[in-house]
Amino acid sequence: MGPGPSDVHPRVLRAMSTPLVGHLDPSFIDIMNEVQELMRYTFRTDNQWTIPVSGTGSASMEAAIGNLVEPGDTMLVPTNGYFGGRMESMAERAGGNVVHVDAPWGEPLDTADVQEAFDEYQPDVFGFVHAETSTGVKQPHVQELTSIAHDHDALVVADTVTSLGGVELEVDDWGIDVAYSGPQKCLSCPPGASPLTLNDRAMDKVLSREEAPRSWYLDLSLLEGYWGEDRAYHHTAPITNVYAIREALRLVAEEGIENRWDRHRNVASALKAGVEAMGLGLNPEDEYWLPSLNAVLVPDGVDAGEAIDYVLEHYDLEIAGGLGALAGDIFRIGCMGYSAKPQNVSFLMTALGEALEAQGADVDVDAGFAAMREELNQ
Repeated sequence: MGPGPSDVHPRVLRAMSTPLVGHLDPSFIDIMNEVQELMRYTFRTDNQWTIPVSGTGSASMEAAIGNLVEPGDTMLVPTNGYFGGRMESMAERAGGNVVHVDAPWGEPLDTADVQEAFDEYQPDVFGFVHAETSTGVKQPHVQELTSIAHDHDALVVADTVTSLGGVELEVDDWGIDVAYSGPQKCLSCPPGASPLTLNDRAMDKVLSREEAPRSWYLDLSLLEGYWGEDRAYHHTAPITNVYAIREALRLVAEEGIENRWDRHRNVASALKAGVEAMGLGLNPEDEYWLPSLNAVLVPDGVDAGEAIDYVLEHYDLEIAGGLGALAGDIFRIGCMGYSAKPQNVSFLMTALGEALEAQGADVDVDAGFAAMREELNQ
């Protein structure tokens, strides 16, 4: 129950035991088609260019940024979390000029600040993190951000690593040009084949570049041959990981994407109610609380690392601490995919309460349990 990976669904594990076939075998091409269609459903998009990138979520992130940002382009990136910094690094490696829109760690971007940054810098590409794994913050008012970008003829790249399949996300309706994700969070799938979607406007820019992207492996103009209509060899796909993500996406479709969003919110709401009644706070405000990744404030006098070690040693339960500016200040507790279950929240409350009491923290575990049960019973 940390920031990922989440527990893998048993059906996904079984799918991974399916015998291998060739990456151009007709049966595998059928699987590729199904994966792409299921991925469009989960992203809420009709984008033709919707594929699983062979690699972890950082590979789909680099495929997005490394193809979209050309040498000399200006990319606007956020400073309100760890993964905005990773966007910056990738854009610089692609030859782009990076400018910033600032917000404190643990807060979302302000629309007015984004407008001001666009007016000042006139960027070609704007990146934002929809669900910031390092801070537990969900970016609200996404349509306002994309409207500002499009008014300045810029393309929008969204990091949806901790939101896809668990938190409301509407790629087409919200005007997102490119979105990337990872399978190991709310999809409860092992890393190795990572979702990426681009609309026609973004793909037109990729295909009209004057200079080839610096990565051959992640060059989308070459991957077009494999994941497009030709199904021509580019590289050997991670067959087992494609089996896995197909089964994970099937589970999303069977549950229904809206129902899945509701489940994540309902289970995480019980966790939120429980830790707050216990006497702990959450870092983000309710408006931008991220159900899939809960940033619980560490009480005064408690060593976060010791508490994390305690729940792992005594309960075999994984949670994580803060990163960067929030290191030592928060616990990062995931409610993702197959792990987003009431029994997991109950187990967590026991483990965390005991770990905090072991350090003398003033917490009311009984009140936390009562609030958690009440929320689950609603």
